[in-house]
Amino acid sequence: MTANDSFDRLADDDYPAYTIGRAAELLGTTQGFLRAVGEARLITPLRSEGGHRRYSRYQLRIAARARELVDQGTPIEAACRIVILEDQLEEARRINAEYRRTASQSATGD
Repeated sequence: MTANDSFDRLADDDYPAYTIGRAAELLGTTQGFLRAVGEARLITPLRSEGGHRRYSRYQLRIAARARELVDQGTPIEAACRIVILEDQLEEARRINAEYRRTASQSATGD
């Protein structure tokens, strides 16, 4: 593996680059919180060969949003459900925008 391969992996939002300790530190939370959002099935960390949890930047953004809601008084299970629904809504909006773009190009003959 070259240095460029390593850099490319770190630039990938889905690459599990962060240990649970580092992820908790970056989010300003506890490892227990990360385990709890995992148990609530908000995020599923990958496991290293040694069985340790590893998190991606995308997963950290999702966990950070859940933490915001919990900090505002939302129970963790409800916060996780809200984040899942927000993520699904964003994906639906992205698909809809792509559909509209494609339909617009078809209508204009591009």
